[in-house]
Amino acid sequence: MIPEPVDATAPPFRGPTMMTQSWKDAAFLHWAVEPDEVAPFLPPGVHPDLHDGVTYVGLIPFRMVGAGISRGPSIPFFGTFLETNVRLYTVDERGRRGIVFRSLDADRLAVVLGAQAAFGLPYRWARMAFRHADGELTYRATTMVGGHRSVVRVRPGEPAEDDLTTFLTARWGLHERHLGVPLYVPNVHEPWPLRRAELTAFDDELVAAAGFPQLAGRAPDLVHWSPGVSVRFGVPGGRPSPAPAAPARPA
Repeated sequence: MIPEPVDATAPPFRGPTMMTQSWKDAAFLHWAVEPDEVAPFLPPGVHPDLHDGVTYVGLIPFRMVGAGISRGPSIPFFGTFLETNVRLYTVDERGRRGIVFRSLDADRLAVVLGAQAAFGLPYRWARMAFRHADGELTYRATTMVGGHRSVVRVRPGEPAEDDLTTFLTARWGLHERHLGVPLYVPNVHEPWPLRRAELTAFDDELVAAAGFPQLAGRAPDLVHWSPGVSVRFGVPGGRPSPAPAAPARPA
């Protein structure tokens, strides 16, 4: 297996567009973990993607804005909502780098039910709030079932651009398994405009509920923030794997 290169610029998009959306005001909190801690949660044929021998668990709260079908307009009301996800970093046996979601919490019940039915994604309905004031951004979530809470407040700082942040944010596909069928859903967007961020408030139960209780009470190793990107998703299956002779760029 030769992994795709790690690159902040998306590869050429092939095939029809399944949906469009924008991810705005995104905070990125990351914990370094051993690959063995992540591997049991991945679909068959998908492995932890490593950077300097470790992989990462991410907690990402953000605003979903203007989601629409194909290249059509945003779906009224349902196309804009708040979301917080817990995700893992993966590579499949064809070398395609991507992510696996452990949980996705959203404050639109119709979105939750639709994503569960269409792709088997682990969406949950949650009460959520977002506030941007005095140079800080606050994200709140409480799941409707289980009552798992999350409060994240960040203060963006200087621009960030390095190999590790690119490895964590330049992810051009989603790995999932639905009804016994492995799925790879490609996406493209402009490079993330990332800033380092100070974590000024943090109280989270979502990461532990997603299968990582060992991270409860442990501050994240990395905190970033971005004003966001505009995204297109392709149909499941996606672009071909890289040519076998292509050299792998070190992560």
